[in-house]
Amino acid sequence: MSLDDLEETMTANYTALGEETTVGLDPETRNELAMLSAAMGTDTDELLRRGIHALFQQAVRSGDLDFHLRTGYDVTYDEYLAGRTYEEMSGGDRYPERDEDRQYTM
Repeated sequence: MSLDDLEETMTANYTALGEETTVGLDPETRNELAMLSAAMGTDTDELLRRGIHALFQQAVRSGDLDFHLRTGYDVTYDEYLAGRTYEEMSGGDRYPERDEDRQYTM
């Protein structure tokens, strides 16, 4: 897979999510969400948004996101943000033409 494949998947997932999504909660998660809501005085929708942001940031900082992106798409999050791979940025995907006549000329 490639950067283009990741961008296509991201677009498809973003579109599929829409504005709202429903998630079934197990008793433990429901209990933890109720406790956080009571303690912080924040509604559950806001806590869920914050939870996703926190999980995302932790995955970025720990390198877990890059690991999964490299495994699935052979790119990193930085490459995704830049829209180019490191190889494309450094010119490593282009080799200079060989000049056989000047091959060993200094």
